[in-house]
Amino acid sequence: MKSLKKIVALTGAGISAESGISTFRDSGGLWEQYDVMEVASIDGWHKNPQLVQRFYNDRRKQLGEVEPNEAHRIFAELEKNFDVTIVTQNVDNLHERAGSTKIVHLHGELTKVRSTIDPNLIIDVGYRTIEWGEKAPDGSQLRPHIVWFGEAVPLIETAAAIVAEADILLIIGTSLNVYPAAGLVGYAKRNVPIYLIDPNEVAYKGSNLTIIREKATIGMNQLKKLLWNLN
Repeated sequence: MKSLKKIVALTGAGISAESGISTFRDSGGLWEQYDVMEVASIDGWHKNPQLVQRFYNDRRKQLGEVEPNEAHRIFAELEKNFDVTIVTQNVDNLHERAGSTKIVHLHGELTKVRSTIDPNLIIDVGYRTIEWGEKAPDGSQLRPHIVWFGEAVPLIETAAAIVAEADILLIIGTSLNVYPAAGLVGYAKRNVPIYLIDPNEVAYKGSNLTIIREKATIGMNQLKKLLWNLN
């Protein structure tokens, strides 16, 4: 039996923007409403944890009010013909809700919280508000299960190993500006075809690179046709 080609996709905020998820980097995004270091860094948590908790409560509530878009759904559809793994910088669960089955969340998951003492004590809370003073089973204050600026990215080595096995690499909705995630492309095997979907200019170049200058939903429809022809 012929084995399926391995697709690895690196996804970022741009794929969820069309679902109505606010991004940090775009004009009108969260960085214009909040100082990122106040709400998305470990120093911000230590300085004002209640502000950070409110911020993620708001983000969680918003996530419960939006739906996966066509770009997310196409990823799930690709699993019929390819072995697909998604490595995402997004903390939303829209890939899961669209039906994708193999997802690595580099920066954590919005619908989960964890102990401030034991990072492995993780609790799925869905979209509900976490009240200040609400404790983990070990008695510590619950915090968002998010990898903040100033913290290590625990799954980066796992992600690098996955990228190294790719037959096809997709990059959708990420500017490749944030490290260490931006360095993952360098783990791909030489001459692996890379498809990049982004309406904006992206600095990454390469002879094996195909750029689709479209937003995620349009770009993923175009890419699906290209991949069907490859398979």
